[in-house]
Amino acid sequence: MIKIFYLFLFSLILISCSFNKNSKFWTSTKLIKLEKNFNEIFTEEKKLQNELNPNLKIKLNNKIDNNTFLLKQLNNDGIVSFNSVIKKSSRYNFSKIKNFHQYEPEISFYKKNLIFFDNKGSILQFNQNSKLNWKKNYYSKSEKKLNPILQFSNNDKYLIVIDNIAKYYLLDVETGNLIWKKNNLAPFNSQVKIYKDMFFVIDFSNTLRCFSIKTGEELWNIKTENSLMRSQKKLSLVIVKDRVYFNNSIGDITAVDIKKGEMIWQLPTQGTKVVETAFSLETSDIVSDNKSLFFSNNKNQFFSIDTETGSFNWKNKVNSNIRPVIAGNFIFTVSLEGYLVVIDKISGNIIKVTDIFKTFKPKKRSKIKPSGFLIGFDKMYLSTSNGRIFVIDLNLGKTISVLKIDNEKISRPFAMQNNLFVIKDNSVIRLN
Repeated sequence: MIKIFYLFLFSLILISCSFNKNSKFWTSTKLIKLEKNFNEIFTEEKKLQNELNPNLKIKLNNKIDNNTFLLKQLNNDGIVSFNSVIKKSSRYNFSKIKNFHQYEPEISFYKKNLIFFDNKGSILQFNQNSKLNWKKNYYSKSEKKLNPILQFSNNDKYLIVIDNIAKYYLLDVETGNLIWKKNNLAPFNSQVKIYKDMFFVIDFSNTLRCFSIKTGEELWNIKTENSLMRSQKKLSLVIVKDRVYFNNSIGDITAVDIKKGEMIWQLPTQGTKVVETAFSLETSDIVSDNKSLFFSNNKNQFFSIDTETGSFNWKNKVNSNIRPVIAGNFIFTVSLEGYLVVIDKISGNIIKVTDIFKTFKPKKRSKIKPSGFLIGFDKMYLSTSNGRIFVIDLNLGKTISVLKIDNEKISRPFAMQNNLFVIKDNSVIRLN
């Protein structure tokens, strides 16, 4: 009875809200709380053995690559044009989504609009003023109860949607109108990549599937080794020229010829440890600079792989499951233990390590994990599992400030215009 009452109350709240395009769903903006005692947690600065060249200055050329579609294909956020001082936040709230973070959903941007979804699978497009352009839901009553998790990709004309209940469909990105809808043999948990008139996804059977954008029909598929025990970590893809590269749940990297739908090479990264690591393996997104693939995992491994041959360029020890960023000849990442690591892209040598979590006491520190980051002109914006945004000076590798956004895990940041966005299991949060 209590559940029914809350459902009825929630329905009344929804009904009382207008869903026309002039409605404003976001909360009013509020000042963000700066962590108290940020500089006073440690009175004496301790020199950590794990740091390396902490005083070495890293100079970036601050060149912004405006080819956002190419960067999206390569999964490389690069240097984003955001360098503001974050002072305010507002949010769009919805009911809590179960197991939200194991799927790592992402915001999709169209022109100056933001596209996301709520706990019932409704797709929402907001404009830059946080007003709703449209809201669409293409799920049945029983499907809505499953709280589908959606993944998006758009090419400025169409919005491709896949979910974790084995459905995929195409919308007009301008209006949200449905063009076609299909069912797959297995649920999806991967990124979506568009290439010309095709798109690519990976399902839970570790199968890469190529679909036609026009009809939704499957054009070809590449099956890789499956495992009964597997991590829930979202899988990733990159597209370089006429090839698609992807990882599966047991750590294999596969290259596929897009035109022929044929495997070119496959490289295992876990060797004989596949069975014991399959369930716990969490790999970062693969990123590329067109010549090499770069990624890391929670098994203390960071790889560089040649895109042509599928051979290792180098391998280093960095313990991270979050997306690295390529900026010039440098690769930036943050370890699960809270160390900012700078790597020479060519040699694989670690050239700088700084401890950005050292302001936390050991007991508290052990509970905090990085969620992801973006790099601005001279600052890094890092989100964490305890709802904080770390603003880090890239030259010094030191934390400038810590902003309290929430008390629970927030996603990696996304940048649009002069705003940062993070998402959590019950809201989209805008920061400016």
